[in-house]
Amino acid sequence: MNSFRHRLIGLPALALLITAAGCSSADDSASAAVPSPGTKVTKLCQELDRELPSEVDGQDRRDPEPASELTAGWGDPAIILRCGVAKPAKMTDPEADGAEVNGVGWLLEKQGDGAFRFTTTLRTAYVEVTIPKNRTDDGAAALVDLAAPIKKAIPEGIAD
Repeated sequence: MNSFRHRLIGLPALALLITAAGCSSADDSASAAVPSPGTKVTKLCQELDRELPSEVDGQDRRDPEPASELTAGWGDPAIILRCGVAKPAKMTDPEADGAEVNGVGWLLEKQGDGAFRFTTTLRTAYVEVTIPKNRTDDGAAALVDLAAPIKKAIPEGIAD
């Protein structure tokens, strides 16, 4: 059973929380480690890749290297999506911060570099979205843009 306590945070509060990260950075190249899930999750992630929008948070899709159906990116510096990641350790922390955006639950983790990492909760595959620190002023928009494709491709349930 998942012990992650899901706290509902409204979009205005979420935007304020994300904005607290500040702004700056100049990362010219987008790269992302490609997850290595099992066959079932890989198929779900391939379906998600087909559903992903060409634009997120007003940014055009620019996939990271190495190219994979399990990763996607938008903008520069890139908002990075990785599908089929392992369950985050924080997912079992009853004090972890969570949010629900357009019917998709997210675990929220602020990174040491000021970026935010969001990981889906209560889905049959974990989808991770990292929003760089200089894009965090509009970070909630990315989750809004990604909610419908995630709901369509990744069913509700508990990931293995």
